Amino acid sequence: MQIAFGPVPSRRLGKSLGINNVRPKVCSYSCIYCQLGKTSECTIERQAFYPLNEIYDEVAKKVHYVSLMNERIDHLTFVSDGEPTLDINLGREISRLKQIGLPVAVITNSSLLWLEDVRQDLLKADYVSLKVDALDEALWRRIDRPHKTLRLDAILNGIQNFTESFKGTVVTETMLVDDVQYANEFERIAAFLATLKKLDRAYIAVPTRPPAENWVKPAKEEVVNAAYQAFSEKLGVDKVEFLIGYEGAAFAFTGNAAEDLLSIMAVHPMRDEAVKEFLWKANAGWQVIERLLAAGKLVELEYEGNLYYMRKLNGRKVTRESAS
Repeated sequence: MQIAFGPVPSRRLGKSLGINNVRPKVCSYSCIYCQLGKTSECTIERQAFYPLNEIYDEVAKKVHYVSLMNERIDHLTFVSDGEPTLDINLGREISRLKQIGLPVAVITNSSLLWLEDVRQDLLKADYVSLKVDALDEALWRRIDRPHKTLRLDAILNGIQNFTESFKGTVVTETMLVDDVQYANEFERIAAFLATLKKLDRAYIAVPTRPPAENWVKPAKEEVVNAAYQAFSEKLGVDKVEFLIGYEGAAFAFTGNAAEDLLSIMAVHPMRDEAVKEFLWKANAGWQVIERLLAAGKLVELEYEGNLYYMRKLNGRKVTRESAS
């Protein structure tokens, strides 16, 4: 198995060199949307998977090779084929890898943050991404399918305790899937996130690759937009973004009004007034929006009496098409 891979482009982390510190599909969850398939070994027992020196040597070798190719690395990222905090040597690995001189990120499902030693390990990182898919116990169990001994309230307390001490960048990720009755769940998640002592960004995501369960599809655009509105109300619009797998260059301003709008709407929905102002500044007309709607690249949504426009999600049907 390849321990170090990439670097790969990441909107969150720039050029990210991945670190696979756990055997494939050893995880504390078996999420219905997991792009790696079903969990083969569901456990909460921390263990050593690879020798510390092997991980360091593989990453250092990859960093050296990338530098010879005149490529850039922005983060060394623990994003494994399982749950990275199951690695009992994670803290030591982070400390050792930081000697390379690059910031270290960890993408975790948060399930073991109720453990003091896990929180202490993660405090050594520069960037930590925490999963918060649900506040309702039954919904959490349906979506994330956790190890039978895990308790959601303990995990949420662990997240709160961690953010009280962590000095680096901390973000959350909430994955939304179709055919789930979220009811008031978005408001509950947003209220919980608002209690965190430190939170730099809250990401709203949908599955963009083949999931573990064939029936899983991305949530509808209306649902994703509703989550965005609920999160923004509690956290502020500057702290909430989409992760919806847009194939273009997010945040790129090309001078092409259509591409620039799609780039922006891959991050958050835009009210019609904001779209009109953007088009006016770009010296472009509303026909740009009409063409994007007709091409199925954009959807028009109504939320609390206002019109919003956002990127069409892969795998979803367009909810409204406009004649060009």
